[in-house]
Amino acid sequence: MESNHEKNLEAELRLEDLELPQDLKILSYYQCRRIAKEIRSLMVRTISKNGGHLASNLGTVELTMALHRVFESPKDKIIWDVGHQCYTHKILTGRLKKFRTIRKENGISGFPKPDESPHDTCISGHSSTSISVACGMAEAMRLQGDPHYAVAVIGDGALTGGLAFEGLNNGGKKKLKNLIVILNDNNMSISGNVGALSGYLRSIRESEDYVLKKQALERTLRNTPAVGNPTIKVLKKTKDSLKRVVMKQATMFEQMGFVYLGPVDGHNQQELEEVLRTAKRYEAPVFIHVKTVKGKGYVPAEMNPSQFHGVSKFDIMTGNPEVSGDDCYSAEFGKELTRLAREDKRICAITAAMEYGTGLQFFEAEYPDRFYDVGIAEQHAVTFAAGLAGAGMIPVFAVYSTFLQRSYDQLIHDVAIGGLHVVLGIDRAGIVGEDGETHQGTFDVPMLTSIPGTTIYSPACYEELRLCLDKAVKEDTGLTAVRYPRGNASKMTFPKDELNADYTYTECGSDVLLISYGRVYQSIWEAHNTCAKSGYQTSLLKLTRIFPFAEDLVEKALSYKTVIFFEESSGFGGISTIFGSLLSQYGYPGRYVRVSADCFLKQASVDALLEKAELSAHAVCRYIYAYGTKS
Repeated sequence: MESNHEKNLEAELRLEDLELPQDLKILSYYQCRRIAKEIRSLMVRTISKNGGHLASNLGTVELTMALHRVFESPKDKIIWDVGHQCYTHKILTGRLKKFRTIRKENGISGFPKPDESPHDTCISGHSSTSISVACGMAEAMRLQGDPHYAVAVIGDGALTGGLAFEGLNNGGKKKLKNLIVILNDNNMSISGNVGALSGYLRSIRESEDYVLKKQALERTLRNTPAVGNPTIKVLKKTKDSLKRVVMKQATMFEQMGFVYLGPVDGHNQQELEEVLRTAKRYEAPVFIHVKTVKGKGYVPAEMNPSQFHGVSKFDIMTGNPEVSGDDCYSAEFGKELTRLAREDKRICAITAAMEYGTGLQFFEAEYPDRFYDVGIAEQHAVTFAAGLAGAGMIPVFAVYSTFLQRSYDQLIHDVAIGGLHVVLGIDRAGIVGEDGETHQGTFDVPMLTSIPGTTIYSPACYEELRLCLDKAVKEDTGLTAVRYPRGNASKMTFPKDELNADYTYTECGSDVLLISYGRVYQSIWEAHNTCAKSGYQTSLLKLTRIFPFAEDLVEKALSYKTVIFFEESSGFGGISTIFGSLLSQYGYPGRYVRVSADCFLKQASVDALLEKAELSAHAVCRYIYAYGTKS
């Protein structure tokens, strides 16, 4: 007999009427479709204002609902790979009212965070980690006698990462009975899938749909008295042979020790739930292949899934972003690299599934035979670049700062020790803003300064970016990096005769010297001008080649009573720490102050985070007033 609560749900229900996630389990499939439509509408409205990851989330609405209807979160552990497709999960696990704050300062994160909800099982912001995490959680539950499941949800783009295969290899070998891996196959990573795996998945998608045939047969048999259940048991025992007859192949995933189920329509609620329940009945690790449409339900995102992977604010009616992406460091980098490639046929460009994000679409369009998208595989990208360099080419790997972290060993072992000339275009260097702790680019500098023989540039404008890239490609040797922030260059102008790839020194007859590099130089320039109006003079030192230092650089600072170094990076092992160490070695008798981003920065606007790290123009003024002398 239906309760009054269940009867009320049969009416014109809305998301806000539900007690989530528990009410999901009593909804009809018709009601699920209504709720899915409302979720998509909410996401489009919210992300159009806040920015965020739209296409991937639109594609996983039904899958997320099915997971929460079949499993019991947080007792069953749902691990989202990368995590940028967790918006529906957040809406369904008690954060509906807070969803409008997603990616905002003091709001909810755009990625899973355990300190935000017990339903978020682990930190997730980088790709290919979910299967390894799920293996660990499944094993821990086995050891503790916990009967629940660990469910990893990974995209076909993330499956190109080597760590995913390490997890599959160990998960299948371990024969974890409570491990389920779900492949969200939308035939699309951020820049389109590449490599042999993409072709392999395509061959499976184009084969006959084994699991649907099997489920239809099981439903029929269950309704057949006497013979139904015994026959189902026989079918389970003969699964492998039946699948080879239907699909004419054994899958790679089966060969790794998994039961393979799929492909399944990721937008058919009933089919999804049936295959998930089927997976729970196996006494073995299960791999479920789910086909989804990236951007499902919003036509501009379906037509251009790459454009709507990670978006800023946009107009809902047209899908057009508020700000064009043509004027940004990424685009300038890509255009200049393309120009250099016209002059030198040895130049090659490499991306790890970020062709458009790093501005390499210009290079790919003009020189497709020297352009390489290796998938989400930063480790392979660096070692592949080492191979190219070792054979006489000049490889340039364009990569976000936060993702470069994944290739530290390759930078040392495969590139630097051999003195190979590999150039890194480090995009999104420094503070990136609303994507939060997992994406801030504040660790590439201390990581690279620890590698002997490395040269690092950090330009403060487009003109300097071009100068630095030219020098990095044409003149430098060994591992060389050019790092630049997300978005547009500052609007301040630099005299052309002052632009160079080393440093710029502005002496103003002061006893205070301000030092910085990259984007933050605009802050100290603005503060310098503001404080000068009040009679506080400061000298300025703008580093462009930030490591190693020019020979005469430290000597310029020795005559000042106070030296303040502002750095948009972690200072531990950063340039400000190294500079301070050198001052000490030179016997500097004055006051040295170091200001840097020395913590994990949560989501907020770039301006707000610069202020929090005391790297804004206002913060620099406070230091000038505190340590300077009024003339």
